[in-house]
Amino acid sequence: MKGKAQFLCGGSIFTVDEKYEFQKRLGHGAYGVVASAIDKTTKGKVAIKKIAKAFSDLVDAKRVLREIKILKFFDHENIISLLDIEKPPAETGYEDVYIITELMEGDLHKLIYSKQKLTEQHFQYFMYQLLRGVLFLHSANIMHRDLKPSNILVKTNCDLKICDFGLARGFAIEEERELSKTVYVVTRWYRAPEVMLNASHYTRSLDIWSIGCIFAEMILKHVLFPGQHNIKQLDKIIEVLGFPDDDELGFISDKITLDYLKGLPKPVPSTLV
Repeated sequence: MKGKAQFLCGGSIFTVDEKYEFQKRLGHGAYGVVASAIDKTTKGKVAIKKIAKAFSDLVDAKRVLREIKILKFFDHENIISLLDIEKPPAETGYEDVYIITELMEGDLHKLIYSKQKLTEQHFQYFMYQLLRGVLFLHSANIMHRDLKPSNILVKTNCDLKICDFGLARGFAIEEERELSKTVYVVTRWYRAPEVMLNASHYTRSLDIWSIGCIFAEMILKHVLFPGQHNIKQLDKIIEVLGFPDDDELGFISDKITLDYLKGLPKPVPSTLV
């Protein structure tokens, strides 16, 4: 194909502009394979994310479009930069979408579970950057809704950038509590209790809960609330933090959910370590 280069990565054939020279596979997620490449025109390193059959599912297609729109809109030191989108071969009839972003050497998940010793200075710098990036998102009325260590990219110099905005969404301040939202946001271990207990009434504070879980995981080097499903997730939260009082349960409007929660045994809060 004229002007195009092809290479195999993660069992998937990439067809991109010939200026990109394949280096290695970076990862494989629910929505695509990611490869690193050299941009021969700038000599810079980039990440190319291939989303195969991007339009086969309407929900997934909307998530891809949402991520592209958000990445194109934001320009911030702690949010991954969109460099390019591969031009499709025709206006219609194509299946794959390629998103080109700046390259980061790794992610927080890999770093946490590596042999690298993390110090208090690491914790402070990473949390500063993460909170700074999320503050910028929230100031633009955007909730990320899927913050977890693997969605937080890092460089060897400890620069940090938030990525993966497929589940992100905008909101209006005055309507923040009334918008109908899906329960399937935030990977379970980093999911705020209000998402599991009252899916239609949550706010951007769910991102703050996820940040707290990430902070604890950095320090402990293990997941804070490793629940196998939603009920076990609630059990883990109560086991660590203790049982909420009546005031803290005021946000739950569903009587069945409230009765179930109040019927759970009241454990003594455990230590984190």
